[in-house]
Amino acid sequence: MRLRDWIFTLLISGAGMTLANFIGFKVPVQDSIPGVFVLLAIALCAAGLKAVIPLRLPAVAYCSIIGLLLACPVSPVREFVISAAGKINFTAPLTMVGAYAGMSISNQLKTFFKTGWRYIIIAILVMTGTFFGSLLIAQAALKLTGTI
Repeated sequence: MRLRDWIFTLLISGAGMTLANFIGFKVPVQDSIPGVFVLLAIALCAAGLKAVIPLRLPAVAYCSIIGLLLACPVSPVREFVISAAGKINFTAPLTMVGAYAGMSISNQLKTFFKTGWRYIIIAILVMTGTFFGSLLIAQAALKLTGTI
């Protein structure tokens, strides 16, 4: 992807995150903007690093490393990054990620269905098992911590 494409995609994502944060969690737009810019800057830097560094790491690994470095105790921008990103609810970016994932696999549904009905059943079982496994772990963690 070219830089122009990344910036366009990130701007669309930022608008979606801001809108999801406003509608879903009632966070005012002016409060969301700094956090969205921080997250988008991290994503843009990660895309740049992925293009420059010859390691075969996914972009999300670079995002995680950059985010950890910016939020670590020795970082001079730590307080700003944590306070700005803290105003973005975690599920607001996930809304956009889910939408992108849905769009990316929609082109490949015919290929998926050609693989056979057994693969479809396995995929449904894997997704269901993952959901219920996450549910059980979350339930146990919440009970152990006394949250519920």
